[in-house]
Amino acid sequence: MAKPPAIIVIGTSEGGVEALRFMAAALPADLAAALFVVLHIGARKSELARLLNHNTRIPAIHPRDGDLIQAGHIYVGVPDHHLVIDPGRIRLTKGPSENWTRPAIDPLFRSAANAYGADVIGVVLTGGLNDGTAGLYEIKRRGGVTVVQDPADAISPSMPRSALAHVEVDYCLPLAEIPALLVELVAKRDAHVPLDRTHPTLASGRGLDMTAEYKQDRPVAVTCPDCGGALRRLELGTLTQFACHIGHIYTAEVMVAAQFAALDISLAAALRSLSERAEICRQMADKVRTAGNPPAGTQWDAAMRETMERAAVLRGLIEEKWTHPGDLEHPLPAGP
Repeated sequence: MAKPPAIIVIGTSEGGVEALRFMAAALPADLAAALFVVLHIGARKSELARLLNHNTRIPAIHPRDGDLIQAGHIYVGVPDHHLVIDPGRIRLTKGPSENWTRPAIDPLFRSAANAYGADVIGVVLTGGLNDGTAGLYEIKRRGGVTVVQDPADAISPSMPRSALAHVEVDYCLPLAEIPALLVELVAKRDAHVPLDRTHPTLASGRGLDMTAEYKQDRPVAVTCPDCGGALRRLELGTLTQFACHIGHIYTAEVMVAAQFAALDISLAAALRSLSERAEICRQMADKVRTAGNPPAGTQWDAAMRETMERAAVLRGLIEEKWTHPGDLEHPLPAGP
């Protein structure tokens, strides 16, 4: 079985376009590695792959969800999606934003560390704040190699400085020296000591989830329906209350009712948005057909049907009967 390619993950923000263009142009076409790049672009259209392809011997592409990982490619983060690595495949997720952005660097780094361990080379380049630091820590912890641009050489030194402050980085170099280092690291990776996955800190499975997806864990705190502040639980004999630091206080029964009222408003707003989306799609389908463009009409119709199907699921949730403990005619029996 052929050995999987080395995985190089690169994160950058402010000043990153020019840094990435320099690096891409300096890397050889026969580099036995797959490169993954996240630049903070948010939901805006990305031209980064096109810009990199102007002067690189390694093709840069925006991947699709489920694409196979292949050496000799630069995979560029897609707008409004986290770029995540599974063994052998690429995933694009619409999971929650991290460090105020999606795509974010940390999900890419974490997932690469989890999937490929010592075969990962993590690179933090110029950028503001500290996205990438936590992910670089995971790469280091799992036996990968960590590289950081010298802050004195960076247009925006915050991200490199943060990485250096919190991670025992293997290499800190000016941008001009990083491409040659990557070539050397890829060539020598067979000599790396294999990662000991029996180490308790790696085998425990604890810590942050490696993916970037919405979860349904137990909340860290229950929040106040009035102000959104965290609530503390109070026990007054057999009566349970919840109070926030502003001073709002609820019995448990009133708290459940207040939460349900807020939920009802949120669900109704979501249903309204879906209904309006379906109506816009219907109007546009009629318009483009009238203009003589049936294929476009088919696309608008498909979007309308999809929206109506999802609205029906939401409507069913709203119309279902809910249990309201405060309305029980007979209180629940006391515990032992």
